[in-house]
Amino acid sequence: MATLPLRGAWTALVTPFTPDASAIDWGAFERLVGSQLEGQISGLVPCGTTGETPTLSDAEQLEVVARTAKLAKGKLPILAGTGSNNTKKTIEHSRAALEAGADAVMIVMPYYNKPSQEGMFVHVSQIAAAVSCPVVLYNIPGRTGVELSVEATLRILDGCPNVVGVKDATGNLNYSQDLLRRAGERVTIMSGDDPLTLPMMAIGAKGVISVTSNILPRQVTRVVELVEAGQWQEAKQSHLSLLPVHRVLFVEPNPQPTKAYLAGRGQMSASVRAPLVEASQQTRELVSKTLAEYLGS
Repeated sequence: MATLPLRGAWTALVTPFTPDASAIDWGAFERLVGSQLEGQISGLVPCGTTGETPTLSDAEQLEVVARTAKLAKGKLPILAGTGSNNTKKTIEHSRAALEAGADAVMIVMPYYNKPSQEGMFVHVSQIAAAVSCPVVLYNIPGRTGVELSVEATLRILDGCPNVVGVKDATGNLNYSQDLLRRAGERVTIMSGDDPLTLPMMAIGAKGVISVTSNILPRQVTRVVELVEAGQWQEAKQSHLSLLPVHRVLFVEPNPQPTKAYLAGRGQMSASVRAPLVEASQQTRELVSKTLAEYLGS
């Protein structure tokens, strides 16, 4: 099994759509991936929450991964979001993503079903046993309605040697602190919340899977680089200056504000797929103002 260089700043890619959202805008997608390469991002995460994966068809999801691999394979590692609330379907999607060129898969905890800790353990264990690649767990209780516990994570690590990391989007430091205290080097933690990148790295996380880096890949990467270099004061200044940007990108459901800003820059349409709706004019103006203030500072 290949290793996964899970550290640094990775981008949770948006999926650009045509103006009526009926199809994926592949030209805009290619430009987006190109901007990530230019911004020296550490890795790419297609088909995550930010990519509106629940609204993609199976064929579209596979094509997003394949196109990402075509554009970035050999240049950046590709961690494909393949998780769902259906274990069998997740295994099928994971295998397909690997065949399409992904280096590893990210498995979100099952949503809607509200499984127990034992259910989540079984879900992950079956998926990990079915694929011969690194697996990253995605713990985001605000979206799934369930939170993977530290105890269940430790059981998974004991039984699934190819589970190598966790994207922690719990919104606080408790899960990661306790997990790192007990698991140590057995697992790599990545922040799943841009505003918590610096605090999480302070307690041992290795980087961030970022939304903001769709817009500012170099600036998000710089914060992580400063931490890795031990330049904590500079890292703090850079991180705090980015905070208003991180926050404004979530004043409406993600990725509505991010797409609105990129649309304003002529990089893609602001369109999203229902049940999401395009960002309001007020949000567009607020995002534009916040980014202008940051870039002008």
